Amino acid sequence: MHSYAIWVPIVLALLAYVGIVFNLGPGLWIQEALVMGLITGWMVGDVKLGLTIGATLTLMSLGMWTYGGATIPDFMTGAILGTAIGALGGGETAGLAVAIPASILMTQLDVLGRAVTTIFIHAADKYAERGDLRGITWMHLLGQLPWGLTRAIPVFLAVWLGAGPIQSVIHSMPQWFMNGMHVTGLMLPALGFALLLNQLPIRKHWPFLVIGFILFAYLKVSILGIALAALAASFLYIRLKGSEADA
Repeated sequence: MHSYAIWVPIVLALLAYVGIVFNLGPGLWIQEALVMGLITGWMVGDVKLGLTIGATLTLMSLGMWTYGGATIPDFMTGAILGTAIGALGGGETAGLAVAIPASILMTQLDVLGRAVTTIFIHAADKYAERGDLRGITWMHLLGQLPWGLTRAIPVFLAVWLGAGPIQSVIHSMPQWFMNGMHVTGLMLPALGFALLLNQLPIRKHWPFLVIGFILFAYLKVSILGIALAALAASFLYIRLKGSEADA
């Protein structure tokens, strides 16, 4: 059975804990799947795999956010698990086979973490009634525990057990479930782009959308190339608008 030294699951569990807690506020982007994949890949000795899985999950997450406290797939945790398990054997294919279902299934633990946190909220209310600022502060700080542990514990157990048990669980899942996970993984990037396009002034700037589509669909330009072309086009557009205003 392939597995890691005990310090690897411990450190990755702490990484997951810190990442999801930072997601509550300014996190310096550490909670992003791409960043987590890079860090995990560096730790397990396969940076390329970490970047590949992290980038794939980041693409899936486009346009998704916890608007109004909504629960979304936890791509951060998926990037950690997918990279760590994929590095043990199977590479990108095995990593994504773990990362995508894990990201989606983590929504259940996300709900659990949010529910348990209410214990500290009600405790803080009681301290507030007594005017105990120290108690309120402690409840505020301790409220991160259920939130972080819902990520740290699964990451520790999965990475500690190694690829063998995790792959056994995956293989034991019904084929209809795995097919559903595969279809979901294909749909999420499209959904993310649709959400982004819905927020952009497409009717006003539709020519740029058409140009981007032509570059990708017909000329086979990479995403990086399209991004650089968009940057140049945006710069020229702003300069021309500025020249018209000066005139």
